Amino acid sequence: MIIAKNKYSILIVDDEPDTTLTLKEGLEASGFAEVDTYNDPLLALAAFVPGKYDLLLIDIKMDKMGGFELFKEIQKKDKNANACFITAYEIYYESLKRDFPGLNVGCFITKPIEIGSLVRRIRMELEP
Repeated sequence: MIIAKNKYSILIVDDEPDTTLTLKEGLEASGFAEVDTYNDPLLALAAFVPGKYDLLLIDIKMDKMGGFELFKEIQKKDKNANACFITAYEIYYESLKRDFPGLNVGCFITKPIEIGSLVRRIRMELEP
């Protein structure tokens, strides 16, 4: 098992409770300091605290608000927010560029993902 530095805080937003629970438990067991989860993107947006999270893991396809839109709204609160998008479908990069031309995102994670692989991907995003 890969142990992460204990300083990182992660926010997971996915409309599937089983996914958020599994990811939360796996990341906490891997040593992440704080892992908060939401299954409702509107609640996640309302509760978002600028500067609290080192990385956001956001599902792309959700009811009420899609992941790209959620991230765009979060960036209005925190322009330094850093996100990886999670999807069980094909990569939505072209859709992202078309619908959100100013959004610069290069981190996509495909479901399902093994926790060790997720920890490595998170480290790639957070550590120089």
